[in-house]
Amino acid sequence: MPEQHFDSRTAVLDSCKRSVDFVTTPLTTGKINFSFSYYKTLIDEEALGHLLHALQGSTQAKESADLKALLAHVPMDGIESDPDPQRVRKLIFKGYLLAYPGNDPEQACALVPLPAKKGLRASNETDMEFSVVGPKIGFIEDLDTNIHLLRAQLNTPDLLLKEIVVGSVSRSRVAMLYIDGIANDENVAKMEKRLRDIDFDVVFDTSQLDQIIADNSRTPFPLFTTTERRDRVVYALITGQVAVISEGSPYFITGPSTLFDFFLSPEDYFMPWILGSFFRVIRIFGVIFSLFASSFYVALMTYHYEVIPKELLGRLIFSRENVPFAPFLEVLFLEITVEFLREAGARLPSRIGQSLGIVGGVILGQAAVEASLTSNILIIIVSLSALTSFVTPIYKMSNAIRFLRFPIILLAAIWGSLGIAIGVCFLLVHLSKLRSLGYPYTVPFFPVRAKDLKDSLVRSSYSITGSRPSYLKPASMLRYKPAPEKRSNDFDEE
Repeated sequence: MPEQHFDSRTAVLDSCKRSVDFVTTPLTTGKINFSFSYYKTLIDEEALGHLLHALQGSTQAKESADLKALLAHVPMDGIESDPDPQRVRKLIFKGYLLAYPGNDPEQACALVPLPAKKGLRASNETDMEFSVVGPKIGFIEDLDTNIHLLRAQLNTPDLLLKEIVVGSVSRSRVAMLYIDGIANDENVAKMEKRLRDIDFDVVFDTSQLDQIIADNSRTPFPLFTTTERRDRVVYALITGQVAVISEGSPYFITGPSTLFDFFLSPEDYFMPWILGSFFRVIRIFGVIFSLFASSFYVALMTYHYEVIPKELLGRLIFSRENVPFAPFLEVLFLEITVEFLREAGARLPSRIGQSLGIVGGVILGQAAVEASLTSNILIIIVSLSALTSFVTPIYKMSNAIRFLRFPIILLAAIWGSLGIAIGVCFLLVHLSKLRSLGYPYTVPFFPVRAKDLKDSLVRSSYSITGSRPSYLKPASMLRYKPAPEKRSNDFDEE
């Protein structure tokens, strides 16, 4: 959206008052009445307390007849008097407090710096969604700090916050954020209604809200994107989605979401689009391999060994000549063993878990081959399958992929390639029926939205992605005006 210009300080405050974390506090000191207006998620509340104590406890302050004289007795640097509306708009998002006499900000007023020292890297580095390129700022369990982190990135009064109390016992604060003028009002109303209709005793984490407000609870697929990264939430907001987080949780959920949102990584947008598209395609092929590799092994070795090249068939037979189990049991044994190792590594302390995963995998794999419980080739397939299940940036989607491998393996053991085809058909039908906040889960491929395909399987150049996704029905389609590609020297010789 284009930057707003305000012709008065009153207009700035009216724009900010639409969000519940913007407060105005009246105060009487000495001979004058005045008000403070500020975002409570952006200022340091301890510093505010010191400011109020200095104003109310100073004898000179009590005798001051105007605001400028009153603030002159405050031991604080950086106070600005009579700022223009654009200056107020800029600094109020930097943690400044606007003070003015009475209820009229058009009179002599002042900006007092009280920025909060929140969002330190040591306490909120992204662990589950680590990236090599780009910012690494994530959220923590404090709700006000998380909102502060978002407002520090989005300096606009159109970023609105609505607080909802959820939990009959816990009375947990739940924050819903969206950008007015971009997010569709129907999506905002729908999300707010679902949150207000929750009848639950204790809300421990945002992931619980994800399951409660989801359109369909009978699916392994996550219907809302869960993330701990600030840049991912900011991107969701500027594209027209709604973000929700609860007190005590370091994770936001954003929606409406599509299946392909779970394969997008912020790194895709921090490198040239050709590289971003390449790694995204690699990610998608990795998920397909993880889902079907083991089942194809079972189908080929049980029913379709005639399609295997002779050079490879001899090696497969030699590898399995001493294995007493059918391919299905052989695959099932290895897949469950890998899941045991993965769960044990996740529950143990990080250093021990890493060592257990590496050493345990090597020892168990070698022992299984020497004991003729499995073949060398299957160990390679299952290991790659387990590895590629983690290429998805969102952990919940990788869990869904891990789960779906087992029913497809069972179908392959019963009907071979026909069973795999049946599994794929059931999967596609199930995905086509899913909804996220009422929107199709498989859009823009089904139903087809040709204009939105440019940022789905591949990431197109910024020169052609200036509009927001149409399937979200945003209030404003234009995100930015793309500049033409520079195909020649900017300084052409005359």
